[in-house]
Amino acid sequence: MSKHKELEFLMHNEELFFNYLKERYPVFNNSNIFLRDIQYGVKSFFEKRDIKLGYSQVELLSNSIIKQFEDQKILQRLTKNTWKVNLLKENTVVV
Repeated sequence: MSKHKELEFLMHNEELFFNYLKERYPVFNNSNIFLRDIQYGVKSFFEKRDIKLGYSQVELLSNSIIKQFEDQKILQRLTKNTWKVNLLKENTVVV
């Protein structure tokens, strides 16, 4: 896969990716998630699909999915490398 296709795949499968993160890390409503957790999650998410990514690709994909989750209010930035998870939106679970 090219970088563009990986990014497109990740953006169109954000719920699948977020559920994958929840299986690997203690991700729940109001929990903190760290940049490294997301980066390792992206790397292993694609490795499960037999796609090897370099560090720069992982950084690009991680930053893109973080931005998308921030825009959707699923992640709220606390520090440069930490976010609070918000899985509730108007009394319904987002993912």
